[in-house]
Amino acid sequence: MVANGVPAVRFEDVSRLFGDVRAVDRVSFDVADGEFFSMLGPSGSGKTTCLRLIAGFEQPSSGHVQVHGINVEGVPPYERDVNTVFQDYALFPHMSVGENVEYGLMIRKVPKPERKKRAEEMLDLVKLSGLYARKPSQLSGGQRQRVALARALINHPRVLLLDEPLGALDLKLRESMQAELKSIQRQIGITFVYVTHDQGEALAMSDRLAVFNHGRIEQIGSPAEVYDHPKSVFVAGFVGQTNLIERELALRFGGTAGTYAIRPERIRIEPLTAPLSPGLAAVEGRIGGITYLGSTSRVLVAVDGGEIVVVETNLEGGTAMPDRQPGTPVRLVVDRKHIQSVAA
Repeated sequence: MVANGVPAVRFEDVSRLFGDVRAVDRVSFDVADGEFFSMLGPSGSGKTTCLRLIAGFEQPSSGHVQVHGINVEGVPPYERDVNTVFQDYALFPHMSVGENVEYGLMIRKVPKPERKKRAEEMLDLVKLSGLYARKPSQLSGGQRQRVALARALINHPRVLLLDEPLGALDLKLRESMQAELKSIQRQIGITFVYVTHDQGEALAMSDRLAVFNHGRIEQIGSPAEVYDHPKSVFVAGFVGQTNLIERELALRFGGTAGTYAIRPERIRIEPLTAPLSPGLAAVEGRIGGITYLGSTSRVLVAVDGGEIVVVETNLEGGTAMPDRQPGTPVRLVVDRKHIQSVAA
């Protein structure tokens, strides 16, 4: 994915200070050419500041930011081969959809016939053919987001930066647009750098993702690596649901003292009399409560010692499961390969 070994974006020991606040604290990472790379984290974790450093809206206090091998400190945004899609879309309300998409070409003094031709091609790419003459106010939120995407892509940037572009959309439209964004990225083949606080978005779309916390990167990896093998308590808790196992329960599940993360869907609920196969860890407890979620049920189990373990299961029947009523004695079983040691 890296052309000639040169990453699309490189951070080398980058910090960004605002007074005494370290918004970005000695961050280093590479984004491969053509990669869909997400920066995931809560508000204030440094991810958006990193995006602004790539765009040129901020400058590093120390370290270096490179775009395709070129140091870009001091280079203004309009001279960088990047473009940005914002959460609020930033469309011009007095212009038509087509004029909004053409805007970057107009600034570059591209002739009107060529601008219109390329704008219509971009609108076709984002599935908005025939809407050239409409005003943004006549479009849905999802359509406005597509216009903003087409406008950002029309100048063929080598890197597209997306700052929580789906945040204002409802759940179903957001999920639909996730698939559309990934499809468009694959079709055009350019690098996408995507900022989000939504772990579901990051897991669904990314080739790799970086999990940010307090201005630093806690972990970088593929969605499966980050989800299945979290390296820290923060990553385990922020990316998906997890059980953090400590103290006495850690000894019983993990075999040694420490802190472990176990995903709720990796745990099976079995009768106390079920045989235990080699390679499995097990503890006993009692059903504390069941929440029916439709496709799955969330079961709370109070294990011996008083700790609560959450189990996600697709057992049928929801809260009416006759053999899993609150108070029922059960055994929790998990394959040891799914018990992940994590740093505090």
